[in-house]
Amino acid sequence: MDSFIGIRFKKETAKRFQEFSRTHFKSHTEALETMLNFFFYNEISPKEKLGPTGRTIEAKLLKRINAVIAIMRDVEKTQTKPTAAMIQSLFEIEEPKKKPLIVEKKYAEEQPKVRFQEKQNHHNEH
Repeated sequence: MDSFIGIRFKKETAKRFQEFSRTHFKSHTEALETMLNFFFYNEISPKEKLGPTGRTIEAKLLKRINAVIAIMRDVEKTQTKPTAAMIQSLFEIEEPKKKPLIVEKKYAEEQPKVRFQEKQNHHNEH
């Protein structure tokens, strides 16, 4: 069995370490050993910052995702839907309108034109 040694810490620091150690590790020795290994194997100093926190990264990602969604909606509105409408209109079948045949005047049936028509004035009626 390994022997133990006492190390002196400030009271507040010792309390913080004990709470941290109890929640994440089986023993204080395991907690301290894991922390030392973390800094040693990753070749970083405990005094340097590792960069943005998870919250700031999440906030930036959400902003970028919202920007991408806005771009996609704009593309859909300005490009996809109009293109789909044009393609659909190409495939729609309309019955051709019946136009009168062009016939020589002498063969065309003339319809009598009304030259004079009685004027209808609704304002003068009592």
